[in-house]
Parts: sequence; structure tokens; C-alpha cells
Amino acid sequence: MKRIIVVLLIASTGLIYGQAFKGKGDTKFQVGGVFQQNASGIGVTSDFGLGENISYGFSASYLLNTTHELGTPKFADRFDAKARFNANIGNVLNISDKLDVYPGLDLGIRNFGAHLGIRYFFTNGFGIFTEAGIPLAKYNTDAVDYGRFNNQFVMQFGASFNL
Repeated sequence: MKRIIVVLLIASTGLIYGQAFKGKGDTKFQVGGVFQQNASGIGVTSDFGLGENISYGFSASYLLNTTHELGTPKFADRFDAKARFNANIGNVLNISDKLDVYPGLDLGIRNFGAHLGIRYFFTNGFGIFTEAGIPLAKYNTDAVDYGRFNNQFVMQFGASFNL
């Protein structure tokens, strides 16, 4: 019984001291599910702290499950990659040290867009995130069929790691 109590105390101490964004030199890695109209897949992101509230990073996604009447799309239709810039405003909002809210812009192979994400860290190394993204300027405004993949409103949910 004493061992269980000690383990619970150690685990709860980890929950108290989780920190979402530390600023310059901070590195985050996220992996999660990508959900959009007619498709779902997997996405990864990385963010690197430049200053107290600024970070840059990269993201990539691949659509695993697509539903479209034209059949199976090619690899190039399923893949997307972006460079991203975030304003980490969790500490500005002063909600919690464990919570980071990060609006940002991204420049990808399909569009120029914006995203809004939220990360919550349970410990110093592990948390969860959700992120919504929209295209602001599409490279192909007349995109049809597979050209709409990775070029529309998208939601992501998953795990976030402090590296």
C-alpha cells in the first residue's frame, strides 16, 4: 500500500510541474490524427522557440483514408508539408503554465494558411494538443477533386512532446 501511495505522489508531482512553452530554445514535437472533408490521416509538427513568445517550425501530413468517387489518389495528392510561424501566447493570457495557445501562419506546398492550436502538458515531457487550420490563399483557386485534399479546413488532435 505504501508503494502505491508513493507512486501516486510522484505522478501527481509531475502533473503539477508541467510547462507548455518555455521560450527561446524550447522544442516541441507533436503527432496526431488529421481530419478534413473526405479524408483523414496522420500529421507531425515540430516547433522551435525563438523568443519568449515566438516559435517557428515545420509540419507534414499524409492522408491515409480518402473517400472520393474518382478512386485512389496518388502519393502527391495525399502529402502536404509546411513551414510555420507561431505566436505562443499562453503566458500572455496567464491561464496556466501547463497551457499554451498558439495562433500562427504557415506556408505550404498547397497554400498559405493560418492555424490556431492549444497544447496542454500533464508533465514536463508529455501533453495533448488540438489544432485547426484554414487556407488563406490557395495556389490553385480552381482546385477540384484531389486538388482540394490538404487545401481546406483541417482539424488535428494528438500527443505533444517536449524535447
